[in-house]
Amino acid sequence: MMRCVPLTHIGVSGIDEPSSDADAMPMSSSSLSSAPDAAAPVARLSVTALTHTFEAEHGGAVPIFAGLDFSVGSGEIVSIVGRSGAGKSTLFNLISGLLPPQAGRIAVGPRADGTPGRIAYMLQKDLLLPWRSVLENAVLGIELFRKVTAHDLERARHMLARYGLGAVAQAYPHSLSGGMRQRVALTRTLLVEPTLVLLDEPFSALDYETRLALEDDVMALRQSNGTSVVLVTHDIEEAIAMSDRVIILGGRPARIEQALDIKLTVEGSRTAISAREAPEFRMWHAQIWGALRGHSAQLGGLAA
Repeated sequence: MMRCVPLTHIGVSGIDEPSSDADAMPMSSSSLSSAPDAAAPVARLSVTALTHTFEAEHGGAVPIFAGLDFSVGSGEIVSIVGRSGAGKSTLFNLISGLLPPQAGRIAVGPRADGTPGRIAYMLQKDLLLPWRSVLENAVLGIELFRKVTAHDLERARHMLARYGLGAVAQAYPHSLSGGMRQRVALTRTLLVEPTLVLLDEPFSALDYETRLALEDDVMALRQSNGTSVVLVTHDIEEAIAMSDRVIILGGRPARIEQALDIKLTVEGSRTAISAREAPEFRMWHAQIWGALRGHSAQLGGLAA
């Protein structure tokens, strides 16, 4: 389900960029407080010196992150890969505000016109409400933070039609295929007009053909809306095909072992298929797979 949490309070509408540092996520005294360089491009997402630990069952502290730093630019697609237990989903929960970080700073950049940015969080399960129609599910994200208008319904119908769902707008989720349900979930996510979309393995349960189609849908977001995307995935091919950059997490506490700028030679716009056919694709796959295998050999016995 799309999860949206304002930085100043917990909710389900979106993560809005704080209007000042005083409105930012609660941080420890080690948080960075200096203002960004006004001449520098404003990132859609900035994670600075992020530190977080969990309490283990036996009472000890389990470090997840210590001083993690990265940023996501406007219209950029970034994939985060790592062994199971590397903290990828925890990172999303911290970015979305579902968990407060114990130290560091997470900042959501504004839109191009200076208005606050917003994050939408789409999970692996579509979590459509079975008693609501496709159209009613699509506008749920809007409904949870303000009244749905006639214009919102028109936007929803238009987007559903664009994703091949116009004919089933009044149908109910039980009558849809898995791919159709995920397209409804994606529509619900995008209707809140996010500047940054967090995708936590949203296509892993889908058949290959449907997965490729949805990968194309997500890649088209930056062309149509300039939307930035951060994707958590275990699928190396998906990460390479979709991303401008792949971040490999490793170690405990997790750190960025490598950040790879993915360059692929394709004719025309990159698609899920053309990316996989690029001559550099196998090279990137081997490099990422080798890094993940090395981390698993060193840390395979550790739990998340």
